[in-house]
Amino acid sequence: MSQSAADLVFTNGTILTMDSARSRATSLAVTGGRVTAVGHDEVRQLAGPQTELVDLRDRLLLPGFQDAHVHAVMGGVELGECDLTGTVDPQEYRRRIRAYSDAHPEKEWITGGGWSMESFAGGLPTRQALDAVVPDRPVFLFNRDHHGAWVNTRALEVAGITAATPDPRDGRVEREPDGTPTGALQEGALALVARHLPALTAADRLAGLLRAQELLHSLGITAWQDALLCGADGYPDPSDAYLTAARDHTLTASVVGSLWWRRDAGEEQIADLLDKRERLTHGRLRCSTVKIMQDGVAENHTAAMTAPYLDGCGCATGNSGISFIAPDALKRYVTALDAEDFQVHFHALGDRAVREALDAVAAARAANGRRDTRPHLAHLQLVHPDDLGRFRELGATANLQALWAAHEPQMDELTIPFLGPERTAWQYPFGDLLRAGATLAAGSDWPVSSPDPLAAVHVAVNRVLPDSDAGPFLPEQSLDLTTALAAYTAGSAYVNHLDDTGSLRPGNRADLVVLDRDPFAAPAGEIGSARVHLTYVDGHRVHASPDA
Repeated sequence: MSQSAADLVFTNGTILTMDSARSRATSLAVTGGRVTAVGHDEVRQLAGPQTELVDLRDRLLLPGFQDAHVHAVMGGVELGECDLTGTVDPQEYRRRIRAYSDAHPEKEWITGGGWSMESFAGGLPTRQALDAVVPDRPVFLFNRDHHGAWVNTRALEVAGITAATPDPRDGRVEREPDGTPTGALQEGALALVARHLPALTAADRLAGLLRAQELLHSLGITAWQDALLCGADGYPDPSDAYLTAARDHTLTASVVGSLWWRRDAGEEQIADLLDKRERLTHGRLRCSTVKIMQDGVAENHTAAMTAPYLDGCGCATGNSGISFIAPDALKRYVTALDAEDFQVHFHALGDRAVREALDAVAAARAANGRRDTRPHLAHLQLVHPDDLGRFRELGATANLQALWAAHEPQMDELTIPFLGPERTAWQYPFGDLLRAGATLAAGSDWPVSSPDPLAAVHVAVNRVLPDSDAGPFLPEQSLDLTTALAAYTAGSAYVNHLDDTGSLRPGNRADLVVLDRDPFAAPAGEIGSARVHLTYVDGHRVHASPDA
């Protein structure tokens, strides 16, 4: 062991290294932003007069969390808008909307989001409810999954949406019996109104990124993959905020940007994506991934299924959801992207979308051979049993949003009745994927759901939301605590091609998180109570809680 003094030495705790053996230690040294020793009492010998000693006090130290699917700038911007998160009470929504509108008379539009579909009959809010609160200005509010929006009559008028307006190919305008829009928009129909929103300024986007980064660091997150850069189809583009922060060194996290694949274009956009990859890669920012959104979500029946959704009586409907890209075209696109060394990041929620994404990866493997592009499929609400083993066979990573794998009204009232018992049992099959040999990564999809990794780990292990009285949701699909933490560290580091992170071994970057306790020493039902005390990036502290 080298005798040069370390910059940092952590002692007197449990260190979960996340190496291949998932080994544990009690002391760790950091020098020059890298881990230089992992072990026990002998590591303390590396402390010199200038070394900062951190007494873990029986707390747990592990690699920094990495979120493999997040919309950080979007989340940060929305923190400064009309925030409807944290409640499902429609009356509270209206109170907040009115308060925000009154507090911002200068705003041309009222924007924000975070409402839950479970708050409204059939998951559908009405324009009239918004008109009663804000009648004179247009209102556009994303729901919490960002696959739908709630708008008032004035917004529909600005956008020119009437009973005669046809639905877009990739979305739906919800309508009253006479065809008049109700005020609820699904998927691609968002763009009909979103294109009229006042453009966010560069300063707005940068402020959103820095606001998000502070929050994510406070949750122990040291790196992430932003699932939507250079957006289209109604979504904003946060790429300038990332590039500015990377250039001026205010970006302290490592970020992989997923470049948006436009659904209205084909292979001709690859040249532009290559240009963006080069232009938007700088410092801690690397834009080496392409995001393909293959379907929608189950709650509004746009997730692509291998069999039709059921109606309220349990009978099959004529709707099996939407594949945004035709399967044969998807195979061509993914093969061409893989040949250019792009990673492909799929939104694949229904079992048909999952199959189509895996088929596309298989086509790329057949055409290009096995390349180190590390494709990954996010969400995976339904995976057909026949496709579980294909993740291992194809080298496709399963990117889990574990917070969704629990009983809640959106699941119990808006999803399960329309799937039926067989497909309900295929939901969020984390355990089956693990047993089939899949590599697991994890992310939050914030601001769709909480960015807190510990809350997600709690659900992955317990299949119950923290502080919930509900029974476990398909408990046979639970993960053990080490595996769940590995998905949020080593697994996501693998997806992000950050191979010198995700585990604590000499030579790796000192991206670290210290929890306020060792969750292995308490019942599994208390995992969600753990909090982050300290977060380090390259050995530099980027967050410390007041009680650390």
